[in-house]
Amino acid sequence: MKKILVTGGAGFIGSHLCERLLNKGNEVICLDNYFTGQKANIVHLLDNPYFETVRHDVTIPFFIETDQIYNLACPASPVHYQFDAIQTIKTSVMGAINALGLAKRTKARVLQASTSEVYGDPNVHPQVEAYWGNVNPIGIRSCYDEGKRCAETLFMDYHRMNNVDIKIVRIFNTYGPRMHPNDGRVVSNFIVQALQGKDITIYGDGKQTRSFQYIDDLINGMIKMMESSNEFIGPVNIGNPNEFTILELAQKVIEMVGSKSKLIYKPLPSDDPMQRCPDISLAKNELNWQPMIQLEDGLIKTIEYFDKLLSK
Repeated sequence: MKKILVTGGAGFIGSHLCERLLNKGNEVICLDNYFTGQKANIVHLLDNPYFETVRHDVTIPFFIETDQIYNLACPASPVHYQFDAIQTIKTSVMGAINALGLAKRTKARVLQASTSEVYGDPNVHPQVEAYWGNVNPIGIRSCYDEGKRCAETLFMDYHRMNNVDIKIVRIFNTYGPRMHPNDGRVVSNFIVQALQGKDITIYGDGKQTRSFQYIDDLINGMIKMMESSNEFIGPVNIGNPNEFTILELAQKVIEMVGSKSKLIYKPLPSDDPMQRCPDISLAKNELNWQPMIQLEDGLIKTIEYFDKLLSK
């Protein structure tokens, strides 16, 4: 049994990770300030004697004994990370420093949940880990994009200077149950609008592409990375390389929900990337990982979740 700390453990991804780690027989400490995380995401875990929750902001140092740290704490949707841009970048940068400081003291392995946003609006397609990205450092998304890029820098420098045992994963668009219904992300937006019979909002012409991975595939990839050999530290892309236009996604959701929603078009937000798709060759070779759940199968579960949530 390992003692594992998950920062941001009450969030969409964090709660699924806590659940899986408990099922694997570990002791799990969930650290969250509930800015975007929700107690509803972890309430079913509270009776487990090996699960513990701590309300805490990662910008403040935390002291705990642990074998592994998954550093997930940071609002990840544009609506939430732009709400308080300064706090977002502080969470990424100071949160990374505090997680790395704890890992250095306890000799724990620490995994950074980085993001495909480090590639910005990419000039290379699909995106490989060696690509440095095309990021606007002063735009409305840069609090998140540059915050995560800086966190990767800190992880590498703590590794090189202090021999901290690190892992870095770059997470691509992920969806599934426990997404926040108002987080502004495209999958949850479309499903909620379709279920409520509202017009579905397309930003731009809808021809921009995304690749969508189901939450279970991501959790498998993160755990495989945490348990991989010391030599492989990343960064490694964890995402689904099947690419869809935003229009294709909207039409698929309308069809699956059986909705009469119409499409309406609004201007594309500033710095919104036109293409986003991972090259996962490295994950296949180093982790023996690839996504297994197809978009339709994942959407069935996600629509079911939101249908129950909205009917309460």
